[in-house]
Amino acid sequence: MIILKYGDLMLGEDELKKLFPDFIDLIQPSGIDLPLDEVYIQKGPGSLIDNEKKLPELEKLEGYIYTLEPNTAYIVTIDRKIKIPKGYTMLYYPRSTLLRSFISLQTAVGDPGFYGTLKFLIINHGTFPYLIKKGDRIAQAVVFDVIGSGEYNGSYQESE
Repeated sequence: MIILKYGDLMLGEDELKKLFPDFIDLIQPSGIDLPLDEVYIQKGPGSLIDNEKKLPELEKLEGYIYTLEPNTAYIVTIDRKIKIPKGYTMLYYPRSTLLRSFISLQTAVGDPGFYGTLKFLIINHGTFPYLIKKGDRIAQAVVFDVIGSGEYNGSYQESE
């Protein structure tokens, strides 16, 4: 369990540049912009029973500009792998332009020591299709110090 104690602050751009040099061109005053890479649609069922993960089969959408259909959910990836250093955690938030366009982004916590491809759920809650282009910034990661943390060692860890 990650505990943020009262008084902990999210890291600003100077510290983010040191910790995340692969994202230096995407660092903002209080977070890291995350650009869209690939978009997938669900093509089969999934399940989680007794902690046994069976992820749904996905189909990658082709192209450079993606059409998000109304009332439809998609899995999206970010355009580069991320390494969260031990002692830090990430929280991910949607860009406000998405929210103003009836598009939501569902995310999870980035644990200390995680390395891999970030995947989020994006949903068009609107009445009309929404166009989005590969490379568009869809989320911002904010980073916090974590005192006494271990390191992520879960099934989504990728090799460096």
